[in-house]
Formats: sequence, C-alpha cells, structure tokens
Amino acid sequence: MKEKIEALRAEITAAMAKTETGRALYELKVKFQTELKGIMSGMRDLAKEDRPTFGKIVNEFKTDIEEKFEARAAVVRQMEMEKKYASERIDITMPGKSYKAGALHPITLVKNELIDIFAGMGFKVFEGPEIETDYYNFTALNTPKDHPARDMQDTFYLAENLLLRTQTSAGQIRVMEQDAPPIKILSPGRVFRSDDDATHSPMFHQMEGLVVDKGITLCDLQGMLAEFAKKMFTDSTKVRLRPSYFPFTEPSVEVDLSCSECGGKGCRLCKGTGWIEVLGAGMVNRRVLENCNVDPDEYTGFAFGMGIERIAMLKYGINNIKTLFENDTRFLEQFED
Repeated sequence: MKEKIEALRAEITAAMAKTETGRALYELKVKFQTELKGIMSGMRDLAKEDRPTFGKIVNEFKTDIEEKFEARAAVVRQMEMEKKYASERIDITMPGKSYKAGALHPITLVKNELIDIFAGMGFKVFEGPEIETDYYNFTALNTPKDHPARDMQDTFYLAENLLLRTQTSAGQIRVMEQDAPPIKILSPGRVFRSDDDATHSPMFHQMEGLVVDKGITLCDLQGMLAEFAKKMFTDSTKVRLRPSYFPFTEPSVEVDLSCSECGGKGCRLCKGTGWIEVLGAGMVNRRVLENCNVDPDEYTGFAFGMGIERIAMLKYGINNIKTLFENDTRFLEQFED
C-alpha cells in the first residue's frame, strides 16, 4: 500500500509541475481524489492493528498533496493573468482609430423640418397605427369596397379586413372620431403600396394634414401651402392648384410648386413646364365628415398629404428614391452639419 501511495505521489507531483491552466489543474485534482479513494478502500483488507498506522500515512500524504495543489494553483493563476495581460496589451505607439460622428437621415431631416413648419402654424402631431382596418383606410374615407378609387392603390392585405395602411389619411378618421372641432393635426408615418420604380417605393413616408373648423375654405388651404413652400424651399417659390380627384375630398386639387432648379423658367427637372407636382389636397368631403359625426353644414375643413421622400428628393436634388434606402455612407455623410 505504501508503494501505491509513493507511486501516486510521484505521478501527481510530476503531472502538477506541467499544468499551465486552472482547468488542467482541476482535472488533475479530481484524478488524485479518485485514485486516493481507491487506495483508502483497501484499508478493509488490512489487519485492525495496522489500520491506524496506514490511516496516518494516508492523511499525511493527502495533506502534502493538497498543499502542493494550492501552491501550484497560485502559480497557475499568475501564469494565466500574465497571458491575459499579454493578449490585451495595447501598443500606445500605434495610431488611434477615428470614429466619425453620425448624422440624421435626409428623410428624418425633412420630417423634422415639416413638423417644425406646421407646428409653427398651430398643428399638433398625431401618429396612427401602421396596420389598419379596411374601414379606416378606405370605407370611412368615402371609398367603399366597389369604389373605383381602390384600383388607384395596390394594397398589402394581411387578412380580409386588415392591411398595411396605404395612406396616413386614416388618421383623419381616428382624430375626428375622438375630438370635436376645431381640429388641426399633422399625421406623419410610414405607408405601404405595391409600387416600385425610380420615384416610388413599396414602403415610404407620408405626412397628412387636417384642419376642421367653422368657415374653412380653399383659400385657407392655398395660403397655408404658400407659407409651407416658402419655408421649406425659397421665398420666391410659388404654389399652383390644379383640379383633381380624391374620394375623401371635394373639391380635390393637385398642388404644384414652381421648380426650385430653374425658378419656373423650364428645365429638365420640371420637364420644361416650370412646375413640379408635390402633393394632393382638397376640402374634406361631406360624407367623410358625416362618417365621423361632424355636421358638414356647420363645419368645413381641408386635408393635404405629401410624400416625405418626394420633398426630400426635391429639396436635395436626389433623382432616385432608392438612394434614400440603400444606407450608403458616402451618400448619407453629405447631410452632416
């Protein structure tokens, strides 16, 4: 038995001297404890008078080895710490890495500027849900299921009565249902249509405006848009209204601004006309007011909706809407202050 103990002592001591990690030392200690347990189980084969002597030898052996384990553990911890420090060492003579400050996206810049402009005219911001019901997106806006105006918009349906909103105009209905006139709100947000080319995207941003009060006329709409055009573009920017059709406004107009590139003289950007279409607007249809329990004989209102990407493209001279969604830092860094 003494020979087994001495053999185990030599084996463990030699192996311990080679350990360089805490994990290896732990595994060696487990092995030692297992081997020692096997040796101690042999005590039952000894005579009773020999057991105390053997027990003393085993205890001294165990104490000696455990002390060596503790001493080696301290050495291994120091070795591991030195390796960690070596791997994390920083060469202070190397040039540092520079990180450029970020900048707001042009869509965000234009959105914030639009909100500032209209907030200065007394508008409050309302943000509706992006997943809408058919009622709020179409029916309440005077677009029943068999109405031909639905063909003007390719809609992403999620279920029979749920869809990704095609316009922020749905916010008009939610506000008029909740609040009594006078109403003056601005509703920005993402909208979705199955449309994709150089000037259209399946997902884009709109900003809807709604004013409902007594005595509101088309002149109020034109005056407000003229103020918007001057603040967003230049003091010389002119506004033109052309007759159009939207189911939720009557009369309806398309709104053109004088070309910011040529000042209205005619160029490639405005296709020689001197004007660029920027948004749709009109007086709120009587049926829409009635759907929201607003008396159309007492109150009138106007609504307008513009694409934020459209405004950004005109303001910054961007000729392809996809550029706004590519996240190309070479493009985005041009908008840093």
